[in-house]
Amino acid sequence: MKALSIRQPWATLIVLGYKDVENRSWPTRHRGPTLIHAAKGMTRGEYDDAKELVDQLICRGAQIHLPAFEELPRGGFVGVADFTGCVDDSPSPWFFGKFGFTLARARPVPFTPFKGALSFFDVPPAITDQVLAGAAAGASDD
Repeated sequence: MKALSIRQPWATLIVLGYKDVENRSWPTRHRGPTLIHAAKGMTRGEYDDAKELVDQLICRGAQIHLPAFEELPRGGFVGVADFTGCVDDSPSPWFFGKFGFTLARARPVPFTPFKGALSFFDVPPAITDQVLAGAAAGASDD
């Protein structure tokens, strides 16, 4: 399975089902289920910028919970989402890039530490199975 590293808090906003577009400067033809990897790096400034956008969306009626800076896991898998397309324009309030990878059916998985990479990267089948098994176990606990 493919994965994509995304800086926090954007990775969490995706897997919690709030953010439906991932912005990039490059296009992709990739489609299908993809593991969401939370990159290790995140500055307080990046968090504050995201919080400002979240606060604006909340003022417009959106119900979004952004975890605290210290609560965001980094350096591993946090979820899975279906990549459904690549657009150069979108009405989504989350779109502000040159290209937007459209997302659907995002869901969290139990945090699994793993080293990320640039662009889409391949995840060994054993790790993919471990991550997805954790997601299935979590879903059955609900």
